Amino acid sequence: MGKVTIGSAPDSWGVWFADDPRQTPWTRFLDEVAEAGYTKIELGPYGYLPTDPAELKDQLDRRGLEVTAGTTFEHLHREDSFDSTWRDVAKTAELAAAMGAKHLVVMPSMWRGDDGEIVEPRLDHEGQARHGRQVTELGRRVFEEYGLRTQFHPHADGHVDTQDTVERFLAETDSAHVNLCLDTGHISYCGGDNLELIRKYPDRIGYVHLKQVDPVVLAQAQAEGISFDVAVQRGVMTEPPGGVPELPPVLEALAGLDVDLFAIVEQDLYPVAPDVPLPIARRTLAYLNSHGGGASA
Repeated sequence: MGKVTIGSAPDSWGVWFADDPRQTPWTRFLDEVAEAGYTKIELGPYGYLPTDPAELKDQLDRRGLEVTAGTTFEHLHREDSFDSTWRDVAKTAELAAAMGAKHLVVMPSMWRGDDGEIVEPRLDHEGQARHGRQVTELGRRVFEEYGLRTQFHPHADGHVDTQDTVERFLAETDSAHVNLCLDTGHISYCGGDNLELIRKYPDRIGYVHLKQVDPVVLAQAQAEGISFDVAVQRGVMTEPPGGVPELPPVLEALAGLDVDLFAIVEQDLYPVAPDVPLPIARRTLAYLNSHGGGASA
């Protein structure tokens, strides 16, 4: 059986941006994520945590925290976009590698805007193939220059979101250079099947984000055609075990892959009152550890 190690991320403290006065200050996040019992975290948006490696390492060491991955976006479905994508990816990858991380989580850009309007056409098969080649090359270069494994994160309202587009992405990418960050919430939000993806693509699951979706809020969001961001503000991402997918079967299936995986709790809470995240984080860790998740240490 593989070991599934639970961690957390700034996202679970309502952090989406490098700098936003509505967000939890980074020092409070680090204090509280450690207080909640986690020892593994992600960097969050570049610039939220200190970007000086020595300063950040000191802050993490004081709290017994280690970084599992950096997170960033790409827009490689566009023509001539590699250089501009690389500029953003490289700085995140450099900091993650300096912190001893082994992974870089990469997310697609959006086809739907914050107001729910369509801002870009969906990719056809030719566009998906081109995108896959570009992300494969990105993953190759990230590993060559920083030693990080690229884990691609499907995202609601993004160019890789539904089950069909996830499977097409896996078909169009090389597993030697890029695999899947299975985000249970985004997969369920877009009507996908997490357990089927684990069953069909066991060798492509390289990293995990754990979250649940409130099916009532999701149904309302779908009926109204609102954006993912607005749905989050309405509470579409919910504390387990109050949503879907059921996480114990997911954890069991992941453990059955016979590889060690990080499973990072990432409950979207932007924006959120400052006293809300810590109690949720404690309860979530206790729940996951009692249903097959490995210790956070």
